[in-house]
Amino acid sequence: MNVKPLSDRVLILPNPAEEKTAGGLIIPDTAKEKPLAGKVIAVGPGTKEVAMEVKAGDQVLYGKYAGQEIQIDGVDYLIMKQNDILAII
Repeated sequence: MNVKPLSDRVLILPNPAEEKTAGGLIIPDTAKEKPLAGKVIAVGPGTKEVAMEVKAGDQVLYGKYAGQEIQIDGVDYLIMKQNDILAII
């Protein structure tokens, strides 16, 4: 994959949705929630005002409605601005 985000944007591979509950119940596709964590794949260079704090390989938490969903080579990714990321874990 050869994608380079521009400005202060970050490309994230979301973690897979949970298939089972802690008690062992299987969650149907219609009831699964979008994951709110993922792995940073690529990072833009930043801007004069915004220095990039995340780097490729970081695990991050982001808001429920953050980012734009895109598909590259059949894989779903999110691209968002760095300020939409809540924390590095």
